[in-house]
Amino acid sequence: MDTQPTFRALADPTRRDILLMLRDRDMTIAEVAQNFDMTRAAVKKHLTVLSDGGLITVRAQGRKRINALNPTGMAPIRDWLTFFDAFWDDRLNALKTAIEKETQ
Repeated sequence: MDTQPTFRALADPTRRDILLMLRDRDMTIAEVAQNFDMTRAAVKKHLTVLSDGGLITVRAQGRKRINALNPTGMAPIRDWLTFFDAFWDDRLNALKTAIEKETQ
């Protein structure tokens, strides 16, 4: 599973702010742009990166494009982090066991 597009999308603080805004409601590009001191074109680029990363979905509603948070978009990141959680749990348990053996 390629997590690179999702990590790339999350790497920018503006895109993280956009995700937080979209958790409350779906928004058009213009509605998102009202919250930032940048052009609509710049906001559109951020939304494209978020869409490419699977973190938002974009649907057509007439001439408007509605951006919505994708509830499953974080799954690749969660799965990636879960692997490392298990890895470190195993390592720390092995360290605990080794320390307990030495102190007995």
